[in-house]
Amino acid sequence: MILEAVVDGRVGEFHLQVRFRAGGGVTALFGPSGAGKTLTLRHIAGLNRPEEGRITLGDRTLFDSERGIHLQPQERAVGYVSQESVLFPHLSVAGNVGFGLHREPRSRRNRRIAEVLELVELAGYESRSPDTLSGGEGRRVAMARALAPRPSILLLDEPFAGLDFRVRRTLRRRLLAIHENTGVPILLVTHSLADVREVCDELVLVDRGRTVAAGSAGELMASPPSPHAAELLAEDMA
Repeated sequence: MILEAVVDGRVGEFHLQVRFRAGGGVTALFGPSGAGKTLTLRHIAGLNRPEEGRITLGDRTLFDSERGIHLQPQERAVGYVSQESVLFPHLSVAGNVGFGLHREPRSRRNRRIAEVLELVELAGYESRSPDTLSGGEGRRVAMARALAPRPSILLLDEPFAGLDFRVRRTLRRRLLAIHENTGVPILLVTHSLADVREVCDELVLVDRGRTVAAGSAGELMASPPSPHAAELLAEDMA
């Protein structure tokens, strides 16, 4: 499943102009705060509408300004986890994970909830309340909720931010296992070069709303294609 995004739009005074192609592996959007990374995810998820451009996922067109196509978020088959990873406090873990499965028969819904909780190593947590979870557990429940409807791509906004290094390391391994077990492409926003090194196949460098470079993570980090790219990769921003 290939994602291709050409996005041109303004949000207030900020002008976003990004262009990149992400393959079927794990791709990082990397750059400083305020670079436009989260905004890019929101455009792909359908939460913001560009002024111009085209976004395709495999053979499906999610947005095309020239053809007047703008699929609503629920039509895109995109899983999105915001940086806050907000869970519904009045629902159990099972209720949170199954939120997007309300049209499924109960037996199938319960089976899918159990499957994705096992995938994120939280089997048996169905009856737990969100306020009993650690930060890392909450992030995993949010990922499970996004994965439950079987999305075509998973978008993660700073999935490891604010966690200590042990939890961060565990979640990196879990993210790789999720990709290996599901095959779903993953596009994640990060400020951390360690995240890029340990989990990402491809890398998109973004700064001031523009794509600076895009390609193989290993190749870009070993040989930045421009002084600007080298400057961005010279310092871990986490």
